[in-house]
Amino acid sequence: MTTHASPLENRTLDTLVLDDEASFRHISLYGDWKEVLRRAGYAFHLLPAAARRWDRALFLNLTFWQGGSDVLIDEVLPADVVTHVAWHHLAAKAFAQEPPSTDALLLGEAIASAFDVYLIGRMLHHAPDSAFLESQMPALATAVQEAGMSEAQFAALLETVAADPDRAFEDLRELLFDATTGLLQCTDTESALALLTDLDRHRFGPLLHHYELSNWVLSARALPAAAMAPNGRVREVDRALREAPVALDWLEKAWVLPGMR
Repeated sequence: MTTHASPLENRTLDTLVLDDEASFRHISLYGDWKEVLRRAGYAFHLLPAAARRWDRALFLNLTFWQGGSDVLIDEVLPADVVTHVAWHHLAAKAFAQEPPSTDALLLGEAIASAFDVYLIGRMLHHAPDSAFLESQMPALATAVQEAGMSEAQFAALLETVAADPDRAFEDLRELLFDATTGLLQCTDTESALALLTDLDRHRFGPLLHHYELSNWVLSARALPAAAMAPNGRVREVDRALREAPVALDWLEKAWVLPGMR
């Protein structure tokens, strides 16, 4: 006998309880991201009652992250997910007129993921008890420990992030984009290892494996062969971010503010 799961239920931002918002009150863009998602009518997916398991939601989110909406197990949405989803939405909108490309996929994820380190930098001294830090710091500590970084070195790295969160965002975004676009071109383990070894010298090199890059690369490889070619428009944005005095200011002007109109 075949059984069919109940369909996912859609929930908009205003129908969800936003958790840990107090930790984001000093981040001015947070309200803009909420407005972007509201205006877009962005829908989150709530698992049906019989399937509300954390492991199931995690699997769906990690496997189908490039498809859009986040899958939830209840009607509570962490505030940091708002920022992550908003960046994905804005990236998809920015390249909506472009043919599907691995460049667009990887740049969008690099921006959304690198923004976490910006949030860490802003919260370390302003909201040290935030739920966001409570969830992120142990995972980051494990990643850098596996990479051979001592606790003292990790603490020193975090202080540089807190001193300049904007620079930390762009440094990590560049690293993630360079790593994934480079790995996508690797044809064997030796070339991939050589690339990763070279990237170890980057200030955020010890964090690379925290970001599940294999998932990014495999998702990119699932696109049609034509999507593998460098995308001129995406590379223009990447170059503009590298050259901007403050990359987040560029993104706010080019992506966030238009998304609120």
